[in-house]
Amino acid sequence: MSDGAGGTALELAGVFGQLSLVSIGGINAVLPELKRQVVERHGWMTAGDFAALYALAQAAPGPNMLVSTLIGWHVAGLAGALAATGALVGPCALLTWLVAGAWHRFRDRPWRLLVQSGLMPVTAGLVVAAAIVLSEATAVSPGHAVLTAIAAVLLTATRLHPLWVLAAGAALGAAGLL
Repeated sequence: MSDGAGGTALELAGVFGQLSLVSIGGINAVLPELKRQVVERHGWMTAGDFAALYALAQAAPGPNMLVSTLIGWHVAGLAGALAATGALVGPCALLTWLVAGAWHRFRDRPWRLLVQSGLMPVTAGLVVAAAIVLSEATAVSPGHAVLTAIAAVLLTATRLHPLWVLAAGAALGAAGLL
């Protein structure tokens, strides 16, 4: 099944299945590669569409991985939504289940603590890369770039809820101030 975006559920399953196995830290950790795949490699959507779907997924209640469902829906309708979501969740859930027993069994081993310590900065770096990719996609004008910078400062320096920042940006855009 394919819609106007030009992708199939099988193609989506291939992209999301591969990303599932490297999504250490969740979907945000692989956002740069996901954007590269759906925007640049396959041309299923624009960078702006990608950023909008990500923002919508973040605003909705539920897990961050909802962006996979929205991308799948955009690309190939219901079949795409199911394929993208299943391919993102399935492989990593199976791998987690297989590894969890060994991980627990070796909980007191020094090498386990080293691996765990090494994965923390990798995950942080991947999340920062995702933030950069999303900033580049949304800062399409000087006004947008300033708004992105202000939002980043507000979100890191205050305890302001992200939805308030999102609502303020939407209000500025709706008022035509950007």
